[in-house]
Amino acid sequence: MTARAAVSTAEALGAALTAEYAAIYAYGPIGIRLSGAVRTVARQSEAAHRRRRDALVVQLSTTGGTVPPDQAGYALPFPVTDRASALRLAVEVEERTAAHWRAALAATTGADRDQALDALLDYAVRATRWRRAAGLTPLTVPFPGRPT
Repeated sequence: MTARAAVSTAEALGAALTAEYAAIYAYGPIGIRLSGAVRTVARQSEAAHRRRRDALVVQLSTTGGTVPPDQAGYALPFPVTDRASALRLAVEVEERTAAHWRAALAATTGADRDQALDALLDYAVRATRWRRAAGLTPLTVPFPGRPT
């Protein structure tokens, strides 16, 4: 059995913030490949990530934590060339962001833990909605945010 290094609350929230940055970046290529109501959902999803990012920046700044810097760009896991790949990326973005918030659960308590759980649930539900829009099955996963 190997020992895992304990992660501080600030480190866990910093990692979640970095995931929020990457999610916001990814919604640019996603949105340009969508239209109609699905594009509106993409805008709303991006706005949700922006709200969480902003709240984390304020929280980490006021509690003395380190605010990781945003990058100019992030590597996407695959090219986004059409509606299908945009929807697939939206699912992956929500799953990856949920994974960072799931990891934050172990390092947080109280209000920080509630915040992590709220984010995990929000992104798990959003990933399910994106799977439905993409026609992917299964629509849900047994343990959101857990690597498969």
